[in-house]
Amino acid sequence: MRGLVLYVHPLAEEMNKSRRMAAMQARAMAQAGFVVLQIDLLGCGDSSGDFGDATWAAWVNDVIQGWQWLIDRQVDPGRPSSQLPVWLWGLRAGCLVAVAAANLFAKPCHFIFWQPPSSGKLLLQQFLRLKIAGDMMSGQAKGAMTQMRQQLADGKPIEVAGYLLSSGLAEGLENSVLAPAVPAQSTDGLRLAWLEVSTRKDASLSPVSTKTLELWREKGFHTSSQIVAGPSFWQTTEIEDAPELIPKTLTALIA
Repeated sequence: MRGLVLYVHPLAEEMNKSRRMAAMQARAMAQAGFVVLQIDLLGCGDSSGDFGDATWAAWVNDVIQGWQWLIDRQVDPGRPSSQLPVWLWGLRAGCLVAVAAANLFAKPCHFIFWQPPSSGKLLLQQFLRLKIAGDMMSGQAKGAMTQMRQQLADGKPIEVAGYLLSSGLAEGLENSVLAPAVPAQSTDGLRLAWLEVSTRKDASLSPVSTKTLELWREKGFHTSSQIVAGPSFWQTTEIEDAPELIPKTLTALIA
């Protein structure tokens, strides 16, 4: 057994669009000797509750519980499970949830980031724009962003693209950042694999991504990053694959 991997899915419809890619990657990891756990966060997929019940704190707690479950139940003969390397693997918003869980749980772990955002504020803005786009079709978009933010600030949920977004989830997402806290133990040997996909041949990391990676290096993480050829499968109209991402991720995991 090479290690334990916990997958943290992205937000709302992005989760549904990326299920196939996540399953393909999980199988490849399992074949390479890793134990992989995929969970549906509260209100998502096959989990309990509705999306409107989800809060940021609940999602973070779900990741911590999944992490502890892996540690408690996976034992390699002659090697305590607590000593097996743990990887938190996130996609988009899942990267932010994974980091928040790691900062709270304060146990050493490695990270795999697929298309990580620099902050949750940007993701929330993009998500809310889906409602604005819908309102534009009905001629009701004027002042929509201000109204939505005020409604969330008042503790009231809003409906976006068929999803009821709670104020507790919106607030946590907006305040989240992709930055590691100082862990309880040394970061010596801890790794971060950062992978993005693009259809452009000349694609490179954005200045924001480069700056974020530098922050992780300053905290003591060994980082690697690469751009992989492929479509933005988490947001395409039809379900699409980025097949090159699978071996690249696996290589980063076992390097």
